Amino acid sequence: MSKCEEILDILEGLYPDAAPALQFRSPYELLVAVILSAQCTDERVNKVTAELFREHNTPAAMLSLSQEQLEKHIYSCGFYHNKAAHILSASRDILEKFGGEVPSTLEELRTLAGVGRKTANVVYAVAFHGDAIAVDTHVFRVANRLGLAHGKTPEQVEAGLCAVIPKNRWSRAHHLLIFHGRRVCHSQRPDCAHCAVAPLCEWYGGNAPGKIVTE
Repeated sequence: MSKCEEILDILEGLYPDAAPALQFRSPYELLVAVILSAQCTDERVNKVTAELFREHNTPAAMLSLSQEQLEKHIYSCGFYHNKAAHILSASRDILEKFGGEVPSTLEELRTLAGVGRKTANVVYAVAFHGDAIAVDTHVFRVANRLGLAHGKTPEQVEAGLCAVIPKNRWSRAHHLLIFHGRRVCHSQRPDCAHCAVAPLCEWYGGNAPGKIVTE
């Protein structure tokens, strides 16, 4: 068994409940929620979408809103101007290019206006059960620290993780690394003393436990 698979097995035992925190009932709702989640907590996004999706949970319904109206709905998520523009652009593409349905392939998802690589990967993996690794700040940090992948950009870390993690575990690994980053491997004060994978961690092996580090 590789070091990578050993780490994933340990994390699987620790976080059997690892799953998306965003609340959604359709691929479209997930897409919108992921766009809103950039630099915003999932808890806040869920509060916003609970209200927004009551009447605007399809591309057509979303496009009944002007950008200014949508911005008022999502204001508390931050970066509301850009996020509103992205949501409306993606909604328009879904209607005009894909018959009103969110495309189910990674390649097509990445063509949607305003949809970046991470957002496409999340939707593909979660909504359509595809094999993909979305690299957010938690995955980026934990992967580099553990030594599972080394990179200065999310794209580099994604490529590194895909090279060492079996393809059928990509999507699950994404959630496990996020949970570990949130609960143990914190950005400023990683709780190495209570980390079950510390003996396998590259950063822990080369640094004094308890050292304060940044991302």
